Amino acid sequence: MTTLLDHVGELLRYPGADYLTHLDHAFAASSQDEFRASLQKFRMQVLAMSLQESQELYTRTFDLSPLCSLEVGWQLYGEDYARGSFLVFMRSKLRDHGLSERGELPDHLANLLPLMGRMPPDQADKLREAAALPALRKMMQPFSGNNLNPYGDLLRLILKMLQTPVHTPSEAVHHV
Repeated sequence: MTTLLDHVGELLRYPGADYLTHLDHAFAASSQDEFRASLQKFRMQVLAMSLQESQELYTRTFDLSPLCSLEVGWQLYGEDYARGSFLVFMRSKLRDHGLSERGELPDHLANLLPLMGRMPPDQADKLREAAALPALRKMMQPFSGNNLNPYGDLLRLILKMLQTPVHTPSEAVHHV
């Protein structure tokens, strides 16, 4: 699931010319039919928009709505001092695992997903349980009901992906 986390993380970044390529890579990396079906649905929604439309939707969804901010620390702690500690922790972990922030704050979900795929299984699952899942549940609140925003579908997919431990037993062997 490490590669899938990398590619899905890319889908949480501001859409650029290579956005569909990242989507195709995520689809190819997905081995579960449920994930593939969700990615295909998301792909069809994105294909129905121009790049400019998808960029505008991304901005309206994630940048202009604090309820749906992709910054995990903000979702967990708001403006509390604890968020600063979480940012320092995330920056350290990203550096330890050779990942760069790439223009986002270190607690951005696009950074957290690939990080979890590189961490030892016990650490990844602690981060998943303590940070990723609670933050995702809060991010999902604006998408309840009949919201047709494709980014809601993407967040629902990520929530499904993270319902189980990040590393399957076969993947955990590669991290030992």
